[in-house]
Amino acid sequence: MATTTDPAITRDELQLATRNHGFPLEILRHDITPIGLHYLLVHYDIPDVHPDAWSLEVRGAVHEPVFFGLEDLRRRPPTRVTTTMECAGNGRALLGERPISQPWLVEAVGTATWTGVRLADVLDEAGVSDDAIEVLFTGADRGVEGGEAQSYARALPIAECRRGDVLLAYEMNGMPLPPQHGFPLRLVVPGWYGMTNVKWLTSIAVLREPYHGYQQDTAYRFRSGPDDPGRPVSRMEPRSLMLPPGVPDFLTRRRFLRSEPVELTGRAWSGQSPIASVEVSTDGGATWARADLGPERSRYEWRRWTMRWNKPEPGEHTLMCRAVDALGHAQPTDESWNYGGYANTMVHRVPVTVTA
Repeated sequence: MATTTDPAITRDELQLATRNHGFPLEILRHDITPIGLHYLLVHYDIPDVHPDAWSLEVRGAVHEPVFFGLEDLRRRPPTRVTTTMECAGNGRALLGERPISQPWLVEAVGTATWTGVRLADVLDEAGVSDDAIEVLFTGADRGVEGGEAQSYARALPIAECRRGDVLLAYEMNGMPLPPQHGFPLRLVVPGWYGMTNVKWLTSIAVLREPYHGYQQDTAYRFRSGPDDPGRPVSRMEPRSLMLPPGVPDFLTRRRFLRSEPVELTGRAWSGQSPIASVEVSTDGGATWARADLGPERSRYEWRRWTMRWNKPEPGEHTLMCRAVDALGHAQPTDESWNYGGYANTMVHRVPVTVTA
């Protein structure tokens, strides 16, 4: 992976940005993100999957391999899980030395309600061996990355697969999965960054040995440089985002609002533990005030916060917000650089101009 300090987006990055998209920050007003506005990252191509010919194989360290068609899964009692999902590279484009990859700012996130069957139930039906340690999930999307031809595949520890909220999902917000979101079946692992949620599933393999593949051992690792083996990216770090107040300038998206009281609001989430607090600054970080938290709707769903800005003085301001979770993990004020540009959760800054 190359890096650059040039602020200009390269042609390769622009190609990625036209294929993938974040969500408009004003959509933070919604508890559930509309399907077409949920963030999207497609590593290779969207595969052409015909549901009548599709099947899911569960194999490996199991008592008996099993196969499922889509209707086999849909006939089972459904489980619904609402969760916030964020790309591990969210914030990458804000780094001073930018890795050349999908140029996310802060919008690579969304919250959806997924319907499917519990992964644990499917594994129980196959009969997992006592010495199994991981489960490998392989999608139908194929490409070349790091000079290696591959199907997108990632493994998850067996203990995570046993969680009751980990799904094999066939619906998103009450609708069949759209092609770009993994039709006909995808993995949903609440609390983990988006790369874990393998789309277009074709096989599940239970393993007795750790999986060593490109997406596991090379991509999605916190590394200091190209030769550092690093450590794996896993659960989402705490982050808060602000719904930009006022109205925007077309090109720069800078906000304009009148000098009158305004309610600032946004969302906060963490895959590590529940959100404990959100603080807001209206003076570029010189002072901070605690925001009011809305109810926690479900464990892995983002949480609404609000704070009233009573005296917006005319002039230029930088609004900021930062979240802290129950384990004490907090958004850093400055960037958290790593070679892949992952989990750059520095505080959200919104420049505004207040007019008299």
